[in-house]
Amino acid sequence: MLHLFLVAAGGAIGASLRHLTSMAALRLFGPAFPWGTMAVNIIGSFVMGVFIETLVRRAGMPNELRLFIATGILGGFTTFSAFSLDFAVLWERGAMVSALSYALVSVVCAITALFLGLWLARSLG
Repeated sequence: MLHLFLVAAGGAIGASLRHLTSMAALRLFGPAFPWGTMAVNIIGSFVMGVFIETLVRRAGMPNELRLFIATGILGGFTTFSAFSLDFAVLWERGAMVSALSYALVSVVCAITALFLGLWLARSLG
């Protein structure tokens, strides 16, 4: 139960930070391009890389810290950071074809699924 609380608390922080970042980008750059979303995806992926590498180098870090920061805060800030980490793990294992397939299938299928969801909701509405 503690693990669930840590992920939920971190997720609330991350989602709040994502909202603030998106609102700041909207005010600064306007609504013509999703600058806020792009920013959180890039920032979140960078922070995930720094955090995971630091965690790996310091093997004594508790699992609870990983759950709070990586799964909670960064997962709430952007799920793209988890996607990027999964890609990097495959790539660093030498599974380049799997990594590239994962990226291509994930992006294409996620966008296709979004359009299918839009179509379904619109046709039922």
